[in-house]
Amino acid sequence: MHTTGSRPKLVVSADGHGVVSHAGSRLLADLADATGLTAAFTDAPRRLRPRGTGHNPGRIAVDVTVMLADGGEAIADLALLRDQAEVFGPVASTPTAWRLLAGIDHTALAALRTARAAAREVAWLQAAETDSGIPAAQAGGRDLPGLVIDMDATLVTCHSEKEQAAATYKRGFGYHPLLCFLDNTGEALAGLLRPGNAGANTAADHITVLDAALAQIPDDRRHGTPILVRTDSAGGAKAFLAHLRALRARGVHTSFSVGHPVTEPVRRAIRALPDEVWHPALEQDGTLRIGAEVAELTGMVDLDGYPDGTRIIVRRERPHPGAQLSVFDLDEGMRHQVFVTDTPYGEGSLQHLEVRHRAHARVEDRIRCGKSTGFGRFPSRHFTLNQAWLELSLAATDLLAWTQTLLLEGELVTAEPKKLRYRLLHAAARITHGGRRLRLRIAATWPWRHELINAFARLTALPRPAT
Repeated sequence: MHTTGSRPKLVVSADGHGVVSHAGSRLLADLADATGLTAAFTDAPRRLRPRGTGHNPGRIAVDVTVMLADGGEAIADLALLRDQAEVFGPVASTPTAWRLLAGIDHTALAALRTARAAAREVAWLQAAETDSGIPAAQAGGRDLPGLVIDMDATLVTCHSEKEQAAATYKRGFGYHPLLCFLDNTGEALAGLLRPGNAGANTAADHITVLDAALAQIPDDRRHGTPILVRTDSAGGAKAFLAHLRALRARGVHTSFSVGHPVTEPVRRAIRALPDEVWHPALEQDGTLRIGAEVAELTGMVDLDGYPDGTRIIVRRERPHPGAQLSVFDLDEGMRHQVFVTDTPYGEGSLQHLEVRHRAHARVEDRIRCGKSTGFGRFPSRHFTLNQAWLELSLAATDLLAWTQTLLLEGELVTAEPKKLRYRLLHAAARITHGGRRLRLRIAATWPWRHELINAFARLTALPRPAT
């Protein structure tokens, strides 16, 4: 009789030396140094260490950021970095990190955001010098000009009493942050932590987050570069769209593509459309989307109060199993989705504008990945500390995005954080000393050793900002 699936017998002990786990996360820590994030964070909360003693507050903030990018979920998870001092250096204790986050008030939070913007400018310059620069966003098999910003809100459940946590519209309890991502790279530009009962379509909150996101974009790209802002129907408030249009007077060339509710006037206009005005819709790779068509409703629906040049477009398609349908959809036998845009005629076909708007759905993936990078779980009862946690979570998302843009190639450039952690960041290694050097030796049989080694080599070759 032959045994199958047998494994060698092991004797497990906890007396190993010179072995480290999560060795690939050193890549994140070194990239924070290379982009100037560490130096910028050091300057931001300097006043939180008035006597100039103890751990550097900026270094603590970077260590928390690296820990979140690595998949940590609580401040106590800093122990992983702290217990591997030969790789990550001295790391603050958990109580020290708590005190730092608790001391970040509105002024310090603004300084952290400024620091993130400074590091982002360096990262983009490095991308321009080492490659072709920031990649273009894509939709319908085509590159989109300029930058594409996606905004959306999400619910974060709190399982204990936290300051400003409240009941949500989905009958849960927690927070309702509004977030903004750059579709070109996946960077997290801005976020606003809000109570769970905050409105989804609050124009003031959308304006606050958009302005914070634009402040994160380097000046030379913020002015003179087309910037498309996409939201679902929650971003369709007229005050928000008017603010978007007003930005043009300040040299920020913004345009919008936002969802629109299927109101009774919209339903009447859809019913009045003749069959010959419907055109086949496109998939994201540019091929035809089976069973889906698009048409323009401009001139058939009152758009009074919207910015001049606003157009309204509808897509109809056969509903997929499990789709949530309105009574109108059930009557028509088709699912309808409507959006408005101020992209003028001649700058893209109707099908292209629709598939461009549909690509806004990628923000759902950004949020899902962001929740595994910090803001899916808030650690404190205090709202201000959770605000600081959100800001460092956004910085962690940036670190992962910069790693992919500057250091990786192939399928890892578009991989989600889970794959990056499994293949690169959580790799184990041995530490050896020799020739006055500290060597990190990755296992010769690790399947992704070459990708990790090449990433460290590219990191070494990155141009550094002048100091």
